[in-house]
Amino acid sequence: MSFSHLFGATIVAYFLASVLYICYSVFRIDNLAKGATIFLRLGFLGQTIAIVWRTITSYRLGMGHAPFSNLYESMIFFSWCIVLVYLLFDWKVKQPVFGAFVIPFALLTAAYSAILNSEIEPLIPALKSNWLLIHVSTSFLAYGAFALSFGISLMYLVKMKNGEKKVNGGLGAILPDAGLLDEYSYKAILVGFPLLTLGILTGAVWAHYAWGSYWSWDPKETWSLIVWLIYAGFLHARIVGGWRGKRTALISIIGFLGVIFLYLGVNLLLSGLHSYG
Repeated sequence: MSFSHLFGATIVAYFLASVLYICYSVFRIDNLAKGATIFLRLGFLGQTIAIVWRTITSYRLGMGHAPFSNLYESMIFFSWCIVLVYLLFDWKVKQPVFGAFVIPFALLTAAYSAILNSEIEPLIPALKSNWLLIHVSTSFLAYGAFALSFGISLMYLVKMKNGEKKVNGGLGAILPDAGLLDEYSYKAILVGFPLLTLGILTGAVWAHYAWGSYWSWDPKETWSLIVWLIYAGFLHARIVGGWRGKRTALISIIGFLGVIFLYLGVNLLLSGLHSYG
């Protein structure tokens, strides 16, 4: 079995996990949640092995880099980070309904990689640096935390909508208390924001060594700053302004949409020094 087959098996496992999580949120059958967790963990294990395998293969071929160098590899790593953050969160809260709002994003990210070129490619000169691992890892772990916050914010809005309509059953009934959802979303951003900050700072240092400038207002750099300001605004509004509930949930959603554009939109629509991503 090659690493491409393992990635394919991962997509299947994440698909089954997503379906079972959604079914659990509808039917509230504990065995559905247990099955979803099993498939998710199996998929994560397979994906981890595949990433390590691809790294070893890269070194064996003389290219010598972690699998973060192109869109195919970064999409896979993005999905891996989302699942990692979710599994850590699930280990803490043990409420599988969250999986219905988070794991589908990992599935979509992994599935999108299946249509991309999967060849292992040599690094361009600008990427040949030890900063690659630090910069990419911190940035994508931040994206994973923001994906979790995004999913929880959607849950919050569903919960509040059911409350406004005074619906006692349905999806809103299985969701945790709105105040708890608001707190979980905030804590996810508390984890993601320092990681994003570190990712930007290490990227600036790397840019200085690669291109002779810490900051050049490249589209990727500009959008990373925009996303950073959105989440900085979230934390300021929450901590200093005392914002809670719907307003902060909407900022979290806007922030993650900014992350998606930062990651995909900039790479696919805008040209710049980071267009190789």
